[in-house]
Amino acid sequence: MPTASSGVARVADTASSRLYRKIELAMPPLVAASRRFAGHQSISDAYPEFLITVHGIIRGSVPLMRSALERARDTSADPVAGGLVTYLERHIEEELGHDEWVLDDLRLLGLDPASVLSRVPSPAVASMVGSQYYWVLHFHPVAVLGYMAVLEGYPTRPELIERLRTRTGLPAAAFRTLAEHAELDPGHGDELDEVIDSLPLSREQEELLGLSSMSSVELMARCLEEVSDAVERDTMRGDRVDLSEE
Repeated sequence: MPTASSGVARVADTASSRLYRKIELAMPPLVAASRRFAGHQSISDAYPEFLITVHGIIRGSVPLMRSALERARDTSADPVAGGLVTYLERHIEEELGHDEWVLDDLRLLGLDPASVLSRVPSPAVASMVGSQYYWVLHFHPVAVLGYMAVLEGYPTRPELIERLRTRTGLPAAAFRTLAEHAELDPGHGDELDEVIDSLPLSREQEELLGLSSMSSVELMARCLEEVSDAVERDTMRGDRVDLSEE
C-alpha cells in the first residue's frame, strides 16, 4: 500500500511515465492519510485495523485479475487485450496466497481469522475493488493495470515498516505482509511498467489507465482515513485494548 514515504522517479515520455505523473497529481490526500495513520497516537490499535483493511483489498485482487484475464482471453483479437493474457496468467500465480499472509499477521496479533472474514468490508474498500470490475467487464480489461500501478508502484519502504514496528511494540513477525511486499513490489512494478509500455494503447485506453489509477489513489486515501477514524471512535468509547501491552 502506498505510504507517505513512497516515491518513484520516472522521467521518460512513455505510457507508464505518463500514468505515474497522473498518479502523482492525485497523491496529496493519500500522503496526508498515510501520515495521519503512521503518526497515530494509538498506532498499536490502528495497525491491526489497517491490516484488516489491507486484507479486504488484497483478497479481491486475484479474483479481479482472473476476471480481467477471462475478459482479455475473450477479446484476444484486440492486440491490447491479447497483450494482457500472458502477463496476467503469470502475475496471478505470483499473487496467490497473499491474503493468507495478512490473516497470519492478524492471527499473531490475537485476532481470529474467522472474525476478520465475517466482517463486512467498508464502502471504500468495496468501491476501490468494485469500480475496477465495472471498467474491466464493461469497457476494457486493461483498466486493471492502472489499479495495479497504485498497489505495486509505490512499495512501503523498509525504514517505515521498522518505524511502525518500533512505535507499535508489536512482534516483527506481524509485519510479514508489508515486509514481503516491500521486497517484491519494486520488481513487480518494473515488470508492470514494461507491460504497459509494450501495449499499443489507444488514447481512450490510456485515459482509462489514468482514471483507474487516480480513482484507486482517492479510494485508498479514504480507506486509510476510515482506519484512523475507526480507532479514534473506539478509543473514545474505550473499546480498544492496546495489543502492545499483551
